[in-house]
Amino acid sequence: MLIRRSELRLALTAGLMNGFGALAPLAYGFYAPMAVLVVCTGTYGGSIGLGRQRLLGSVVGAAVLAVSFIGLSHLPLPLGLSLALVAMRLLGAALGLEVGYKVGSNIIVMGWLVHDGELGIWVPVRLFWTVAGILVALLSLRLFWPDLAVEGNRQRLRKFLAELGAALVSQADRLEAPAAPVAPGAMAAAQRLELQTAQGLRRQLVTLREAMPAVADELGNNPTSHTTYRLFQLLQGAGSQLVGVVDGLRLLEHTPSERSPLEGLHAAQSELLRAVATRLEQWNHCLEVPHRHRPAPPATPLTPPPRWGSLERWLHDPDLDGFELIRLQRNASRLMLCGQALRSLEQAEHRWRALGEPPG
Repeated sequence: MLIRRSELRLALTAGLMNGFGALAPLAYGFYAPMAVLVVCTGTYGGSIGLGRQRLLGSVVGAAVLAVSFIGLSHLPLPLGLSLALVAMRLLGAALGLEVGYKVGSNIIVMGWLVHDGELGIWVPVRLFWTVAGILVALLSLRLFWPDLAVEGNRQRLRKFLAELGAALVSQADRLEAPAAPVAPGAMAAAQRLELQTAQGLRRQLVTLREAMPAVADELGNNPTSHTTYRLFQLLQGAGSQLVGVVDGLRLLEHTPSERSPLEGLHAAQSELLRAVATRLEQWNHCLEVPHRHRPAPPATPLTPPPRWGSLERWLHDPDLDGFELIRLQRNASRLMLCGQALRSLEQAEHRWRALGEPPG
C-alpha cells in the first residue's frame, strides 16, 4: 500500500512532538502530538483555521473553568459543571467557535473531574503544549513535502497562458497562409492538430478549476475575498473566453479564393490575434511574481494594432458586394471572434487593476 506524503508528514511531525514531549521536563507532553493530529489537515490555510479554533477554544475554556470552579464550587457537582458547560457553549457561539467550543468543554470537564487539585499547573501547561503542537504542525506544512496549491496553480496557469497564446498565433498564421492549394492529407492533419490543441486547452481549464478548492483551503479564512483567489478566477474566465475564440476560429473554413479580395481584412485580424498572444505573454511574465507579492497587470493598457483600428475602411470595400453569402458569414463570424478576444483582454485587465485598488 502506498503512503501519501500527507500521511508521512503527519506521522513524522506527531512522532517528533511525542518524543519531545516525553523528554521535556514539563508534564502532560502528550497534548502536543494530540494538537498535531487534530490541526495538521494537509493544507496550510485549513490548519491555520483549525489551529485558531483549538487555541481560542482552549483559552476560553480555561477562563470559564477558572471562573466557574471558583464561583460555583459550592454547588452540587452536576449543577456547577452543567452551568459551566452552558456558559462555554454560549461563549463559543458568540465567538464563532464551531470546533473550538468542544475543546473548551473538554478542558472544563477534565478540570472539574480529574485535575481539580492542580488547576494552577495543569491549565497553563496544557495551553503551552497545545500552542507548541499547533506551531509545529503549521511549520511542518511548510518544511515537510509542502502542499503548495497556490504555487502549483500559478505555474499551471502560466503554462496554460503560454499554450493559449501559441494557439492564437497558429490561427493568425492560418489567416496569412499562402494562396497555394493544400493537399487533402496535409489539411486533415492540420485540422486534427488544431482539434487536439483546443481539447488540450479545455482540459487545462478543467484542471485549473478543479484546483480552486485546494487553493481556497491554503489561503485560509474567507479565501474568496483573497486577491490571489480572485485573480485566478479572473484569468481563468478570460482564458475560457479565449479558448472559445480559438475553437471558433478553427471551425471557420479559410479557402485560398478568399485571400485576394480580403487581404487587408485578414491582415487586420491576424495582427490583432498576434497582439492578443503578445499580451498573454506579458500576463505570463506578471505571474512570475509569487502570489504573496500580488502580481500587478501590465503597466500600460492594451493598444489594438493600427490595422484593426482602420477596419471600417476594409468593410466598405465594394468587392465585398460580390461575395457569396456563406463567405460573408464566415468573415463576419471571424471578425466577431477577434473582437471578442480583444474585449476579453480589456475587461480582464480592467478588473485586474481594480483588485489592487483600496475599496471605496
